[in-house]
Amino acid sequence: MATNLPDPDAYKAPASDGREPRGALARLGLFIRQVIDELRKVVTPTRSELVNYTLVVLVFVLIMMGIITLFDLFFGWGISWIFGDGSALF
Repeated sequence: MATNLPDPDAYKAPASDGREPRGALARLGLFIRQVIDELRKVVTPTRSELVNYTLVVLVFVLIMMGIITLFDLFFGWGISWIFGDGSALF
């Protein structure tokens, strides 16, 4: 009976490439260099893009506020109907 078991060697650490292990300061320096390299790739948005992104976020927040308000009113009315007299909508 053949089974599709994963290769047990796939979970082993990769073989060393012959380099010496680095010290903590060397690893920290490498990390900082890599962070700086990544930050150089960041593109700052133009003013019009920034205004557009801001408006999109504000519209989304307003829509979500409306949805949450409707849910709150509905559930408040439901709880009032179940545990109270059912007349309290606000």
